[in-house]
Amino acid sequence: MTVTTDAPGTLPTPADEARLWALIEAAWAELGTEPLALRQALVERDPAGDHGDDPSYAIDAWLDAFLANLGQLTVELTGQELTDLDRVVERKLYDIDREDIHEVTDGSDDGFLYARGFIVALGRSYYEAVRADPAMALLDAECEGMCYFFAHLHNDRFGSWPETGSGISRESSSNPAGCSA
Repeated sequence: MTVTTDAPGTLPTPADEARLWALIEAAWAELGTEPLALRQALVERDPAGDHGDDPSYAIDAWLDAFLANLGQLTVELTGQELTDLDRVVERKLYDIDREDIHEVTDGSDDGFLYARGFIVALGRSYYEAVRADPAMALLDAECEGMCYFFAHLHNDRFGSWPETGSGISRESSSNPAGCSA
């Protein structure tokens, strides 16, 4: 199911989106080949197949190091740059706030937000795979830290929460296009 969102407000620019995905890839790349292989296996796996050797749980061990690397890669960014990246994450989370994805990931409203954070944190390839086929999402895989990562950095560095101007919310069940009537 393809869902388009036409929510009002400031949209991320293609350059900001490209920057987010590049930063995510760079943060993962610093961790070496093992997490790269695990992430690739998640993108290439058959969601209907046997998950005896499912790499989803192995990637959990790398999430904290990934987030630490992401923080280091953004240490020189301005408040506006962090706001721009937060706007992209907010939009990405909003766009996959869909009932068909929630059915696969399960969880409470917070759990579904964290599951969507996991989807974004794994990078563009995995994000696009889940958008195209919700069965590619994983049950109980979460990355809470990704959901407000750039907002927290902005607050820590500049003493205020960023104003994205998007007019949307990343919280679960806020995308009316993703919910069935």
